[in-house]
Amino acid sequence: MSRLPRMDDARLRPAAPADAGTIAAIYSESIRAGGSTMELTPLGAAAIRARMDAFTDREGYLLLDAGGRTAGFGVITRYSTRAGYRYAAETAVYLRHDATGRGLGTRLQRALLDRCRRWGYHHLVAKIWATNTASIRLHAKLGYEVVGTQREIGYAGGRWQDVVIMQYVMPDDETP
Repeated sequence: MSRLPRMDDARLRPAAPADAGTIAAIYSESIRAGGSTMELTPLGAAAIRARMDAFTDREGYLLLDAGGRTAGFGVITRYSTRAGYRYAAETAVYLRHDATGRGLGTRLQRALLDRCRRWGYHHLVAKIWATNTASIRLHAKLGYEVVGTQREIGYAGGRWQDVVIMQYVMPDDETP
């Protein structure tokens, strides 16, 4: 049995191309479990690597290593390719299922907020399944606010799914 990750020994680091397989394994675990992504088919390392290769200089994965392995990852992607949205990004966090409930998701999301601030983002968006109340609570605790629910926006798990849209506006931000 592997040691369960703890928050006090967790280390954050940017992902490297060699981490694509680890990211794919964690993400695929969430895909198979349902309830957190509209991606329906598990992904391999090559698919994650292709996403990494397509990132701009203000997008990327952040890994959280704990207990001798990668416990989860966060990702920052631009909200849109349209120039007017250049200060908006989407964030997401995925943890191994045995790493939840230990504060690791909070630590990872805080790190994403810090990185978004450094990268010059002003507005962040999180799209969360309405049934994923733990993620909604985590985001609310960090200052995200619910701006709406998209009813029956996705079809997964044999039924229509609602998605809660949450936003975070950087405080005391100056207009660029």
